[in-house]
Amino acid sequence: MTRNLLTARLWAIILLAVMVPVTASAAPFAAYVMDARTGKPIYTQNADTKLHPASLTKMMTLYLAFLAVERGQVRLDSKFTVSSNAAAEPPSKLGLRAGQQIELRYLIRAAAIKSANDAATAIGEGLAGSEDAFAQQMTQMARALGMNNTQFRNANGLTQDGHYSTAHDMSVLGRRLFYDFPQYYNLFSRRSADAGIATVSQTNKRFLDDYAGADGIKTGYTRAAGFNLTASAKHGNKRLIATVFGGTSTAQRNQVMAQLLDSSFTRVPTRVREVRPGPPPTLTTRIVRRAQVEPSPAATSPQTQRLTLNSSAPPQPSERVAVAAPPAPQPQAAAMPSNGQLALNASTRPRIRPAAEANAIDDAVRMAAASTKSDATAESDLAEPVLAVSSRPVPSPRSRAVAAAPAANDAGNPSTATVTAEAEPADLGNSGSMSLVASTPPEPRSETVIVAAMGEGDISSPEAVEIVSRKENSGRNYGIVLGMYRSKAEADRLVMEIALRQGDVLSGAARHVADTNRGFQPSFANLTLADAQLTCEQLQAKQQECRVVGP
Repeated sequence: MTRNLLTARLWAIILLAVMVPVTASAAPFAAYVMDARTGKPIYTQNADTKLHPASLTKMMTLYLAFLAVERGQVRLDSKFTVSSNAAAEPPSKLGLRAGQQIELRYLIRAAAIKSANDAATAIGEGLAGSEDAFAQQMTQMARALGMNNTQFRNANGLTQDGHYSTAHDMSVLGRRLFYDFPQYYNLFSRRSADAGIATVSQTNKRFLDDYAGADGIKTGYTRAAGFNLTASAKHGNKRLIATVFGGTSTAQRNQVMAQLLDSSFTRVPTRVREVRPGPPPTLTTRIVRRAQVEPSPAATSPQTQRLTLNSSAPPQPSERVAVAAPPAPQPQAAAMPSNGQLALNASTRPRIRPAAEANAIDDAVRMAAASTKSDATAESDLAEPVLAVSSRPVPSPRSRAVAAAPAANDAGNPSTATVTAEAEPADLGNSGSMSLVASTPPEPRSETVIVAAMGEGDISSPEAVEIVSRKENSGRNYGIVLGMYRSKAEADRLVMEIALRQGDVLSGAARHVADTNRGFQPSFANLTLADAQLTCEQLQAKQQECRVVGP
């Protein structure tokens, strides 16, 4: 009897010795539940405590991958080369080999469904060049999303110093995945998928099968982190997103998550105004370049620099300006001092360069500046210019026509014609005034496009022009149709997303959602055939239904 008692006590001591370290090293527990429609918290417990996120990290890896695809930086069929670093990652893994090339779509499936560490690392290295650079982008994006207590050191979530997050921050990230990339969100509820080199199975299958309305999102486990889970579930019009850190087992973690969701669904209203998050932020990289500037010889030369301006004849008037200003007194050259210092005089008009003179209009406009010499006093030289009516100028032959169209006439304001080529100065007579040239009103504009290469002869010559007639919106008679949807809200959201994503092509297109017997049909109209085909090709590459419709 005594021997049996001693044996029982010994076993008790052994069990106590084994259990104490496990309890002491158990990961801290944390939980956070939010109303996904508004982002408001429903339940919190240690929600801002910095803990090991484990494979919940892959949600940020996938977020950046989706963002890169949507912004055209990569394609789903882009092939990434697997590095030795990625191939050497511990399980869970897809089984990638160093040097192997694999499409991005398969890496995304493996990371989202199987939680493959090698696939996550390959994604990060393929997008940023190295895992360290990608981890910096992950942290930068976390700050932009409001995840202020999160820092990443790798793309897969394996335990590493300085790699941490919180239950609150991971719930925020789960909500952004749901709202920012609804076209990819279904990945998190797939039970299995083809990952190129293998078929991968869902790590969250138990919770998805056991809890009604659950459709994601991600599990995680390491010894330091415990059993983690970020989940999303929908009951009617209500949707919750919750995160649990530090579960003791898969079953215990799933049970706690189910209890949190059950109690929270009863605490949120059925109808509430949805508050969507803003668009995904854009990461910026600051580049600092320092230029090497060498000092000029003038700045370092000890010799004194002297400037001498030579006198020249006064400038001659030009027909570059249609209306001349009243004559001003001619500037007098400064008297040259006896010591030969600086003298300032008016300079001649710069001469036309040979290249410009060859292309100029030789006899563009000859103004009829008829003026008579009156018996007015000397002050009459400063009087208002004389307005003379002349015939419409006829352009002379030239190789390149560079002329501005005359402005339309306005009552009481005669129109003026402006020519941008050099011409010979008009004869001003002796009065010193310049005449204002008036031209006939322009002909009404039509929808006819005149394509002309000005050559020899008069501009009115029918041989000098080629006339092409077209309608105002010629060619923009095509459109695209984007499938059929059950609700108008879903169709409207799709139209808005595609309009923002394809803004370069669809900025001038007309948006429309047709209410048909089969559902709501979103479409864009007023496109050219080329734009419609290009847009459909890009959308179909992203697995979006699209077809071109024509006249």
